[in-house]
Amino acid sequence: MVKIEDVISPMTFNLLMSMGAGVILGWLVKGKYGRQVELRNDLPTEEENTSVMGETGEYKLVLVVRTDLKMGKGKVAAQCSHAAVSCYKQLARRNPAMLKEWEHYGQPKVVLKAPDAEALAELASRARSLGLTTAVIQDAGRTQIAPGSRTVLGVGPAPASLVDQVTGELKLY
Repeated sequence: MVKIEDVISPMTFNLLMSMGAGVILGWLVKGKYGRQVELRNDLPTEEENTSVMGETGEYKLVLVVRTDLKMGKGKVAAQCSHAAVSCYKQLARRNPAMLKEWEHYGQPKVVLKAPDAEALAELASRARSLGLTTAVIQDAGRTQIAPGSRTVLGVGPAPASLVDQVTGELKLY
């Protein structure tokens, strides 16, 4: 007669038994408390998703970068990220329906350039006067830029035609 101890070690046996008990317990708990995942039929197909996700220009977020600061690529990327997140959070609170539209159209983002702090301030003022979401990012001054320097302006997400009234004359970064 073959004993289990001759085939596998007691430690391996205990491990296998524990794993099996965990799987069975998980299965039982899921059966009692687990929730059903409902398949959605309203999601776009891959073909529809491709056309919708193209930057159709319906809604967009614009990030305006000051060029006089001569920030490195990584610094610009970080500052733009701060502006994008700030705009997103503001719009999530103020107008979730518009945020959903922007997401539906593929979350278009455009990075433009402004020559200096005065131009950035003027753009921010114009955007606010139109009721657009704005975020002016000030650097903490830990690396390349003096503390408190305004580096990037985020405008939107909003209808592209409205954002273009503020940033339409600027050049791509």
